Amino acid sequence: MSIQQIVDDQELVNRYIKGEESALATLIQRHKRRIFSYIMLTVKDRAVAQDIFQDTFFKVINTLKKGQYNEEGKFLPWVLRISHNLIIDSFRRDKRMPTISGGKNEEGDDFDIFSVIPMEDKNAEQAIVQGQIRKDIRKLVEMLPAEQREVLMMRHYYDMSFKEISEQTNVSINTALGRMRYALINLRKMIEEKEIAVSF
Repeated sequence: MSIQQIVDDQELVNRYIKGEESALATLIQRHKRRIFSYIMLTVKDRAVAQDIFQDTFFKVINTLKKGQYNEEGKFLPWVLRISHNLIIDSFRRDKRMPTISGGKNEEGDDFDIFSVIPMEDKNAEQAIVQGQIRKDIRKLVEMLPAEQREVLMMRHYYDMSFKEISEQTNVSINTALGRMRYALINLRKMIEEKEIAVSF
């Protein structure tokens, strides 16, 4: 087993604070895709996302080196909060308001919230039908209120727990659950109204 598989985040943080530089490299490697994807999804600009990603870890390093880290067992939500605050700062500087919609993924391709649905072996016709269903659903997701859309994407794309979502969005777990519930209710209504067949 590699160090990434057997050592938890808190232990790696402790090792880094004690001077083991490679521990931070392991933490970055473990979480970089999720953190960068979150930033990219929000800012929708790869260069800006890379700058914010680097600034996030500069802040992480400075906080750890100053001994100011006290988020035991919550390293990833803590880093996501830092990146979220830096994103807000960036939007304020640019006088833009953050929105979370389809956007692009970290490879620069169109982001599909349902791209995480496993693809089973299908014939050409089934593949075309499924592709159209995904496009239809993605359009409906983009029509949801921003708060509902944000929670739905965090839950399904990032596989974040409702605890992580509540910490990231600064709302209670019950509020996050409520937003997810209403997002699914609204999606279901729109699917029925548009008569989209989602059983495939």
